[in-house]
Amino acid sequence: MVPAKDFKRRMVVEIDGAPHMIEHIQVQSPSARGAATLYKVKARNLKTRNRVEKSYKGTEGLNESSFERRPVQFLYKDPDGYHFMDSADFNQFSLRPEDVEEFVPYMTENMEGVDALLVDEEVIGIEIPDTVELDIVDTAPGVRGNSATGRTKPATLSTGHVIQVPEHLDSNVRVRVSTDTGEYLGRAN
Repeated sequence: MVPAKDFKRRMVVEIDGAPHMIEHIQVQSPSARGAATLYKVKARNLKTRNRVEKSYKGTEGLNESSFERRPVQFLYKDPDGYHFMDSADFNQFSLRPEDVEEFVPYMTENMEGVDALLVDEEVIGIEIPDTVELDIVDTAPGVRGNSATGRTKPATLSTGHVIQVPEHLDSNVRVRVSTDTGEYLGRAN
């Protein structure tokens, strides 16, 4: 049993008998003496993809779900779905578009660093890295001298996803992007 105070983002726990991945945790400190700290948790059911929101006191807890993480590689997308390969035994599997829709803006063909989540040897979801490096394929020309201002402009990435980047960046620049917030983090090395 994991107490609420030890919950972490991306932890997989049992909620109502099903595996859920914690996506967000909000801590509410008590205003009255003797009141318990509340942990508001947003989690996604890994089998049905439904989201739930629950609150727990710091002493309450949940059982960690028995699941396995395996490194996989995203190979390609076609009309049937998104195709992956297990990095250990090279077996291939595919997932429906609705099972990976939140990750699609950051996935590129032959992408490494992806983990498959398995329950009872069945793939129930994937996890991608917290940050990815992608190329800017289209944006307005960079304006020299504007690197010190905080102004941004839209830029289309190689996956088709549009993010805000600093005005001085041009097309064909590789940038780091947060897969959690979708925000520009900086230039890639």
